Amino acid sequence: MLTLGLTGGIGAGKSTVAGRLARLGAEIVDADVIAREVVQPGTEGLAEVVEAFGAQVLLPDGTLDRPGLARIVFGSSAQRERLNAILHPRIAARTAQLLATLPAEAVAVYDMPLLVENRLGDGYHLVVVVDAAEDVRVRRLTGRGLDPADARARIAAQADDAARRAAADVWLDNSGSPEALHETVDRLWRERILPFAANLQARRRAPRPDRVSVQQPAADWPRQADRLLARVRRAAGDAVLRADHTGSTAVPGLPAKDIVDLQLVLADLAVADRLQSRLEDAGFARLPGAWRDQGPDGQPLEKRLYAACDPGRPVHLHVRVADGPAWRDQLMFRDWLRGHPAERDGYAAVKLAAQGADIDTYLERKSPWIVAALSRARAWAVGSGWTPDNPGPEPG
Repeated sequence: MLTLGLTGGIGAGKSTVAGRLARLGAEIVDADVIAREVVQPGTEGLAEVVEAFGAQVLLPDGTLDRPGLARIVFGSSAQRERLNAILHPRIAARTAQLLATLPAEAVAVYDMPLLVENRLGDGYHLVVVVDAAEDVRVRRLTGRGLDPADARARIAAQADDAARRAAADVWLDNSGSPEALHETVDRLWRERILPFAANLQARRRAPRPDRVSVQQPAADWPRQADRLLARVRRAAGDAVLRADHTGSTAVPGLPAKDIVDLQLVLADLAVADRLQSRLEDAGFARLPGAWRDQGPDGQPLEKRLYAACDPGRPVHLHVRVADGPAWRDQLMFRDWLRGHPAERDGYAAVKLAAQGADIDTYLERKSPWIVAALSRARAWAVGSGWTPDNPGPEPG
């Protein structure tokens, strides 16, 4: 089942997007609805809220005074954390119950206002963030009866744009008309969500171009890698020894194919094979066949290779074993390129010269440069005292 986390600041238009996705065929799980369920009169949740915040949070009929409780917690991070500790475990349990009733081919959209604040993005295949300019949001909220100062206070109490952008696989700007938003959501559904769901169900990679397209570096590649690595770590659990962003997209300033390379290091290939279904559930399809790295003295080093089911974000996930040199070489080569701009630019020239070639030709053309460069990188690593845990300065 493909799962989407849908979020956005108050007044951004998240509910409009949820409604459109529902019309297109998604199953909506609404966190606000669940949050109300778990504090209905007679529930343990309501009893614990009253114990924590006092009888002042109850209305005369015994139901929760949600606006009154909001006034208490929105101005205090400590009070919000106290409330969250009561509600979140109950919301999570109820959510799991609802998701378990959906068919495997469903697209489940979890509509959750505080997804970013609670750092829950790694639990979903995609995080969709709905945004609008603050003035637009305030205008919408005052149209619902909120005082402007209260509206701005609520906006300020939530995650800022930087945090939301870091969490967002998809960013929807809802500063314009509802029609424009609907058109954008329809295109997202048609071009990314439905193909992703079908690929996930079939355990197959998203299609890739036949010809190599090397593009100028994107500032967002590391942020995208961070989100993907969080999902990999969640899927692999305690088996993870380390997980890293490697390859050309991990080197600032280096042109590259728009494919994020990730590395997962495990104890051995038996562990890797036991994790296959979990990695595939997380959206990474194992590629058939035998996959190998070349070791320092030319020996083949077996690995497992996965590719993303998501057509909107090409990914290669290399699963390597801890007692082999391949994972160290990947990090060493990355860090050497980061610290040596002339070598980085030399590599860029080789890559750009193969622009438009088929994959096999591209690999054939750049392999001699890489083999020679690895010798230089290994000499640098020995001379500098480089280790995977002491990589040198952070890339700028």
